[in-house]
Amino acid sequence: EVQLQASGGGLVQAGGSLRLSCAASGFTFDDYAIGWFRQAPGNEREGVSCISSSGGSSYYANSVKGRFTISSDIAKNTVYLQMNSLKPEDTTVYYCAARVQSVPSSSWYIALSAYQYDYWGLGTLVTVSS
Repeated sequence: EVQLQASGGGLVQAGGSLRLSCAASGFTFDDYAIGWFRQAPGNEREGVSCISSSGGSSYYANSVKGRFTISSDIAKNTVYLQMNSLKPEDTTVYYCAARVQSVPSSSWYIALSAYQYDYWGLGTLVTVSS
């Protein structure tokens, strides 16, 4: 059974940093993609970032490009999202998700689409105060 556990959320002041972790179990980091998404109440789930085994590619939403960095530690079955220069508009619940197939090269529209993912973890709340 695939399980994803997101952690690392919390309260931070604007301009601060947080690192989210997504620990995966029952999942083989072979041909895969792990994505981070966020969803504010009343809004659709938004793709934030993705890391894919295909060429080790990473993808970012325009709203976080240059501020967030995704990385993976295969030995620990964990994917991280380093979030710097946080803004109040980054406040929401963040989810990690797994896709049992890598993202084709340069296919950002697949990488950041919630419909393309097979497994989801519970979210972690990020609150950025102004």
